[in-house]
Amino acid sequence: MTLYRRWPDVRTIVGDLMTREWVAIGARLDPPDDGRPVRARLVEGLVEGVRTFRGHPLLRKIIEVDPELLLPYVLDRCGASQLAFLELFEQALDAGHRDGTVRRGHPARQARSLLLIVQSFALSARTVVAADDAELAAEAFDAELRHILERTLAP
Repeated sequence: MTLYRRWPDVRTIVGDLMTREWVAIGARLDPPDDGRPVRARLVEGLVEGVRTFRGHPLLRKIIEVDPELLLPYVLDRCGASQLAFLELFEQALDAGHRDGTVRRGHPARQARSLLLIVQSFALSARTVVAADDAELAAEAFDAELRHILERTLAP
């Protein structure tokens, strides 16, 4: 009963839990300025974020038990964690524009495009990965994501 004083239903509890967990992943992967170019840090953070997200126990459980819970965030609207990611992406893109390592463009549109790319690799990769084939293993798709991001962001 204590839970239901704060949350009206299980979906709301899970939604808040997803936000907490996903935003924590994003915060851990926002590396401080270590002297490397912004694009290199951003690409590495995004690839690592996708890898971490894909293996996260909460995501795996949701996909196993109630994958429809994710549909509104893929088809209808951005959730709180997606909005937090967009903010982080825009900040990184602005910094990349300033240091000249990221192709100049509309930061909000670029951030949303990055979200679409990484979201598809995070949520759909398991449908195409073949663990028994090194060319189609998760690591190969991580390398492909890195390549796509590099090419997308390069000036």
